[in-house]
Amino acid sequence: MEITWLGHSCFRLKGSHEVVITDPYAPQLGYVLGKQTARIVTVSHQHPGHSYVQGIGGEPKVVSRPGEYEIGGVFIFGIATYHDAEKGSQRGRNTIFLIDIDGVTLCHLGDLGHTLTAQQIEDISKVDVLLVPVGGVTSLNAATAAEVVRQLEPKMVLPMHYRTPQLSHLDPVEKFLREVGVTGLSPQPKLNITAANLPESTQTILLSYPA
Repeated sequence: MEITWLGHSCFRLKGSHEVVITDPYAPQLGYVLGKQTARIVTVSHQHPGHSYVQGIGGEPKVVSRPGEYEIGGVFIFGIATYHDAEKGSQRGRNTIFLIDIDGVTLCHLGDLGHTLTAQQIEDISKVDVLLVPVGGVTSLNAATAAEVVRQLEPKMVLPMHYRTPQLSHLDPVEKFLREVGVTGLSPQPKLNITAANLPESTQTILLSYPA
């Protein structure tokens, strides 16, 4: 599977047979989505920075609610969470998506705003690749994101939803990297991953935005 970061919380997940795009954003966010097509689009919550499904071609199937889905050999499990630490009273609900492609399980946390309950950890269970918001303000901050990483113990961690020239109000990714004890990372344009080449212990990867 090939993973490309398209900016903010949006990733392109290209499997052997299908393409999934997560949380596509509206143009006013500042990033440029480009001409993307997919079979499946996941939407963690209905905010313009995460739900611009009309920007994706190919007449994709949109998955935006908790539940179990199977589309073209891709298995998706949506788990209900909140966008804040006050049970949604500030920003509403959020859906975490487990996405199984080619035998690799990714967990896209969306705009999760709290640490996970014991039941949520049990529901998520095994995570190979964790896509975690780290920039604070409207989702997890660096310290809380690091705690969620410790709760889930994934094989690989890909930070998202942090400060860039397009989004200067969020915290920089370096705050999260310090929390997880990682230094000297260089962003890479893509990540190619298979079930056979997953690391033994948690590894953090930075992906670059294809500006």
